[in-house]
Amino acid sequence: MNVYEGLEEISDIQNTALTIGTFDGVHLGHQKVIQQLKKAANAIQGESVIFTFFPHPRMVLFPDDISLRLLTTEEEKKELLNKFGVDHLVIQPFTKEFSRITHIEYVRDILVNKLKLKKLIIGYNHQFGRNREGTFQELTKLAPVYGFEMERIPAQDVNNVEISSTKIRGALEKGDIITANKFLGYDYNMSGKVVNGKGIGKGLGFPTANIQIENKYKLIPGNGIYSVLVEVDKIIHKGMLSIGVNPTVTKDAIKTIEVNIFDFNKDIYGENICIYFKQKLRDEIKFDGLESLKKAIAADREKSLQILA
Repeated sequence: MNVYEGLEEISDIQNTALTIGTFDGVHLGHQKVIQQLKKAANAIQGESVIFTFFPHPRMVLFPDDISLRLLTTEEEKKELLNKFGVDHLVIQPFTKEFSRITHIEYVRDILVNKLKLKKLIIGYNHQFGRNREGTFQELTKLAPVYGFEMERIPAQDVNNVEISSTKIRGALEKGDIITANKFLGYDYNMSGKVVNGKGIGKGLGFPTANIQIENKYKLIPGNGIYSVLVEVDKIIHKGMLSIGVNPTVTKDAIKTIEVNIFDFNKDIYGENICIYFKQKLRDEIKFDGLESLKKAIAADREKSLQILA
């Protein structure tokens, strides 16, 4: 997959089947669009192109809203799109100036003249251009003028529930890993560096690796205890992970992410590891003492092993 960090880097794309969107999470709905995109490219003997943006448009258009967290970092998104066999990925820097381009200029100058559009694949609710004036209806008027065809993809449903990145984010924030993974089509994951902690887990008989997520926009699931798989040096291990403030043993209310990797004793401080979420085990609660906490952690381990089996 060829990756272009902006329209100015493009020089040789021709005869394209193209789709547009943020593609946060590259979930099942996105995957359906990509499948249609590849079919359309083959049908016209052309190339498949995804036109996406960074930063996320909401971060630029609503700068005072700092609540948005993303399912995928830019690197994770690139890896997923490459896995699904897209020919070209164009990541356009999103600015306020870019957002003011009219939908006609957007189609004529960017999609047709720059990206050599021949077939446009769009989601059922796609809108673009200044004030989101570029609706499906407007595109149908412009298609014959500028010589491209269109195909609209309906909403992809799971159990009659419409998939969206927003709904997946909501599920993860509630700790509903099963729903999130079902909509994503893969296990939600996050990578981070192992850093020094307070040694609380080791003192309880369950040593943990404290994880620092360096991308501030990466969505971290809601507080709780989770059954997880852990990738260390390309080897997958079973484990359980805690997200929260450790209310039984600390009072500082500082949120931490700690993973207990089962049957593992290697020193991995400073290394990057990847966590794959499988299921939430329970909420984070304050126990009446260390013995109660130890018993709960032991039960968490057994339940996690059952899930991962």
